Amino acid sequence: MDYMIGVDIGTTSTKSVLYDMKGKVMAYANSGYQLYQDVPDMAEEDPDDILDAVVEVMGQVIRKGKVKPQEIKGISFSSAMHSLILMDQNDQPLTRAITWADNRAAKYSEELKNNGVGAQIYAKTGTPIHPMAPLSKILWLRHEKSELFKQTKKFIDLKTYVFFRLFGVYKMEYSIASATGMFNILDLDWDQQALDLLQITQEQLPELVEPTAVITGINKRYGDLLGISKTTPFVFGASDGVLSNLGVNAIDPGVVAVTIGTSGAVRVVVDKPVVDPEGKLFCYALTKDKWVVGGPVNNGGIVFRWVKDQLFAPERITAEQMQVSTYDILTQIAEKIPAGSDGLLFHPYLGGERAPIWDAYARGSFFGLTRKHTRAHMVRAALEGIVYNLYVVMLTIEKITGKPKSIQATGGFARSSLWRQMLADIFEQEVTIPESFESSCLGAAVLGMYALGYINDLSAVKGMIGVTDVHEPNPKNFEVYRELLPIWIRLSEILEPEYKEIAEFQKRHGN
Repeated sequence: MDYMIGVDIGTTSTKSVLYDMKGKVMAYANSGYQLYQDVPDMAEEDPDDILDAVVEVMGQVIRKGKVKPQEIKGISFSSAMHSLILMDQNDQPLTRAITWADNRAAKYSEELKNNGVGAQIYAKTGTPIHPMAPLSKILWLRHEKSELFKQTKKFIDLKTYVFFRLFGVYKMEYSIASATGMFNILDLDWDQQALDLLQITQEQLPELVEPTAVITGINKRYGDLLGISKTTPFVFGASDGVLSNLGVNAIDPGVVAVTIGTSGAVRVVVDKPVVDPEGKLFCYALTKDKWVVGGPVNNGGIVFRWVKDQLFAPERITAEQMQVSTYDILTQIAEKIPAGSDGLLFHPYLGGERAPIWDAYARGSFFGLTRKHTRAHMVRAALEGIVYNLYVVMLTIEKITGKPKSIQATGGFARSSLWRQMLADIFEQEVTIPESFESSCLGAAVLGMYALGYINDLSAVKGMIGVTDVHEPNPKNFEVYRELLPIWIRLSEILEPEYKEIAEFQKRHGN
């Protein structure tokens, strides 16, 4: 038997899946790690914890699958975007990994937006100006952590760090590079204007390679630990977002992938780089010939978790006693409330927001509360608010790519029939739920098969994903949502000028 391993280095955990060459899952492993939030707006992780998790999950699937070294035809990688690690002259980390969720560069992002330089850089890099991006993070570090900045030999990301420890080289593929805000997506090289702004050189950044680039010669220590050959090919792969599109077969024009996990995103593949005149959408590489346009949101399943923890403590106790999921109980509660939550609207900006408003100061709100409304209305309104937000992202994408032909939905939310139907009703579009397990891992594995010549075209993924469910829009429901959506959108525009004021108040008073 021949096998391919897909590895996905995520924000909260690293996953690994062992596949046969037809995409069948043979073994799975998952290992989590700590998020450090020592000060307000911080979101960091220990890069060595993540390296250990990567090695652990690869080893687990090899052992679970009882695979011989010669049967592993390749190992291919997916990774979360926007992370930043500073490395010193001795190739040791000066910082932990600063993740996409870190907001400490908000001030510098705002300055870039206001002085016009941000718009110039966005037009060439396709990365929206936001504190998530390494561009803003490095600018913040240069101004506020100048000693660390001066000691830095290399500015890298998590995947580059893992490959450096495994192979001793600093290399970054186009997909992760295209999410830094420093990579010119038209020239496929580091952007000189961005580097001049940051006062860094190309030598301080990794060497650029294609996502299909292959490397062999793993460090003997790790090779022995994993029980794999030194000649086992590793494929650099791409970012988790674009590989999720591949992993659910959303790679043809007009096929949209909607993902809701902890956070969320709406993405569609195009055949050449394109940017949004309003600067609201990203454009990231899948390969040099396939690009993904879309918008990420901070507030997906994490909002549902907040509702569970803060509003439904008694149900949590009941769920523990019954040994069932609290989320399942809350979903059953929400299903009893009609579409539109009897006019209760929720803006889900609990942790700032990226698309569609790109405002790190954004805050959540309920609107329309009356004495009639209950906690059940609040949980349904929260779920609807998440999907409203994704729909507004889709409206922005439509201006560039046209109306979607179909929607492939994935992520933890896809386990809920209520959310799936809600998505179909609000988008007024048929929604298909692919059967594929861990879509970013499958995307990585398929890209690896393509890079190594085991398949001739990425469309081979079509035969690997299957379909578990299809949801059609309910006319009664989407008529209600049509009426409420304009109000929801206008409210977000009205509230936007106040977000910074309330955020700064909260910061001053210790929130």
